[in-house]
Amino acid sequence: MRVGGSGPGERGRRAAAVLVGASVVAGAAACSGGDSDAVDAVRLAVSPTGGGKLRPDSQIDVRARSGTIQNVTVSAGDGEVAGDLSADRTQWRSRWSLEPGETYTVAATAQGKDGKTRTVSSRFTTAEVEKTNDVTVEAPYNKETVGVGIPIIMNFERPVKNRAAVERALEVTADKTVEGAWHWFGDQQVVFRTKQYWPAHTKVRFQAHLSGVRTGGDVYGGKNYAVDFTIGDSHISTAGEDSHKMVVMVNGKKARTIPTSMGKGGARKYTTTDGVHLTMAKEDPTTMTSDWMGISPGSPGGYSLTVYKAVRISNSGEYVHSAPWSVGAQGHENVSHGCINISPSNAKWFYKLSYRGDVVKVTGSSRELEPDNGWGYWQLGWQDWVKGSALKRPVTTAPHADAATLSSQEGKGAEPKVPEQQGAEGN
Repeated sequence: MRVGGSGPGERGRRAAAVLVGASVVAGAAACSGGDSDAVDAVRLAVSPTGGGKLRPDSQIDVRARSGTIQNVTVSAGDGEVAGDLSADRTQWRSRWSLEPGETYTVAATAQGKDGKTRTVSSRFTTAEVEKTNDVTVEAPYNKETVGVGIPIIMNFERPVKNRAAVERALEVTADKTVEGAWHWFGDQQVVFRTKQYWPAHTKVRFQAHLSGVRTGGDVYGGKNYAVDFTIGDSHISTAGEDSHKMVVMVNGKKARTIPTSMGKGGARKYTTTDGVHLTMAKEDPTTMTSDWMGISPGSPGGYSLTVYKAVRISNSGEYVHSAPWSVGAQGHENVSHGCINISPSNAKWFYKLSYRGDVVKVTGSSRELEPDNGWGYWQLGWQDWVKGSALKRPVTTAPHADAATLSSQEGKGAEPKVPEQQGAEGN
């Protein structure tokens, strides 16, 4: 099953898809049974029929009465168009929005109850668009190996008013069946998260069929995107603020227990956030300053430190990083400004191990991680996560991608823009 895909019964009917198209009816009836032959003759209609330039979010609709559809071929300059045939083979509908400024040719064949086949064709052109809504795919990157908690994050350049249409254009397929859902954070970011962590070593393909999708008003999706990524080994770490240690599990087995020193507390900003974090980036080195507290590095209480082997786990300045200055406190006392301090040798090992999207659970802290702090998406319960979908429902990936979909999108996937890393804050 496609994530966000639209087959019969899923995709809302659009004005351009109303059946007013060209039709062919079996003509001459035999002398011995005229009325019966006319009833058994197939009626086949295609919409749209052409004439003028259609909106790119129009839908191609083929219907047969008194018979069944045998074949539908829709071709354009960049290949064939994918579609879905109803179970009773009486209706075929295009799956995704159409490319702006493209000419389409439709050829449909159906067979009547009389055994005779009829063919209808249509040719039409879609209008160009002036305003587009560009996208940045924040995670994952194409061909990236990632952790079991990885989300798919899309950021839109302009506000999205028609979230349901956008969500229907998003497709995730995998070689293992996984349940997931999309969730909107405001009107410019949509995130896909699975119900449970991804199974290790899953191969995933994400496609955003956004070209021609009307995101709001006269603004349309600018291009299609395709990202292939692989879930690597399962890395799940649990860091206890009260136990002063982090236990790292690799594929369900304990790989290392690391002494830690975490947020010293006394103020909320010095308290490590509690909950399920994801590793977001690796930085070696990075400079951490007290600017995030409103204190310049040269002022009393200020600091500026060059930190090595730093793995970011939030947007509030939290990292797991090498801290040679606090080795004496690690395993015994919390002395940091909120980061998880570990020894240089442990930091080197953890840094090398980590993928983006690995799970780091912090326990024992009084400050809860916010769902929109970095990639704190696992802080939301599943039902609350699904409520954030424009379609208000979960979706599943399928072990085998639809070949028609993949062939229709071949060569259309654009490499996503890679966002710049955010500056470091804590220590």
